[in-house]
Amino acid sequence: MGSLPRRQRVAAYAVMLRERGGRVEILLSRLAPRVSRAEMWTLPGGGVDHGEDPRAALVREIYEETGLAAAVGETAHVYSAHMPRAPRDGLLVDAHAIRIVYDAWVPPDAPAPRVVEVDGSTIEAAWHRLEDVASGAVPVATQVTDALVDHQPHRLQRVAAYALVRRGDDVLLTRLSTRAAHPGRWTLPGGGVDHGEHPSVALAREVEEECGLPCEVTGLLGVHDTHFAGHAPSGRIEDYHGIHLVYAATVGEGEPHVQEVDGTTEAVAWVPMADIEAGAVDVLDLVRYATRSTHD
Repeated sequence: MGSLPRRQRVAAYAVMLRERGGRVEILLSRLAPRVSRAEMWTLPGGGVDHGEDPRAALVREIYEETGLAAAVGETAHVYSAHMPRAPRDGLLVDAHAIRIVYDAWVPPDAPAPRVVEVDGSTIEAAWHRLEDVASGAVPVATQVTDALVDHQPHRLQRVAAYALVRRGDDVLLTRLSTRAAHPGRWTLPGGGVDHGEHPSVALAREVEEECGLPCEVTGLLGVHDTHFAGHAPSGRIEDYHGIHLVYAATVGEGEPHVQEVDGTTEAVAWVPMADIEAGAVDVLDLVRYATRSTHD
């Protein structure tokens, strides 16, 4: 008996996660009956064309299978599967699959997924709860479980500078927009420190953008940090570590107003300290840290 024809295929796939109502969901594609007679869900993705960058191939495949415009991370896991006797296009072949699995994500307001490709290898796309995948309630291909074992959220550490600005018994606060990680909550004015930028210079710039007032930074009050996993404004689930340099500062005369357009700040106001202490205003822990530091 002669050896079977060899087929080697390189394909790129994505682990795409989102959080909804406190539950984590994964975007999966259902294989067409011609590929799997039984119901079977797999990672969105597909073959890499000759000369095509794998990440570009994945963006194309995700759109074809889900109708969504995805962003793809820069690192991946590589899996190799050798199937000496596998059916392919009506033939029995000696198949070798090389699978490159990336982290990918879509914006929080992305539309519901839908298959765009006609007569492709998938017939449906949907978000499924991870717990249903783990329990077997959603039948998935081996590559899904293998990828989930190795998947780790993207780790991001960010250094930012914030200002504690007082006017009598009031504190200057900004309200986070839907582009931020905690929309609707109030925090101190400030933001990220650019590479090579002194934190006090960054802070003066950020305060003017968010409050519309010139800012004079005085002394460092302390360093606060936060660590959590959740959605970034891009829609990517991150393991986030924020390091916050908290400064005392003053601002010029006039009523504050947001200058930055389509940023992470939607409002700015002088807030009575009594309202912060009473919990009448929903503030981030950073605010409580900063106001306590001036009392200690």
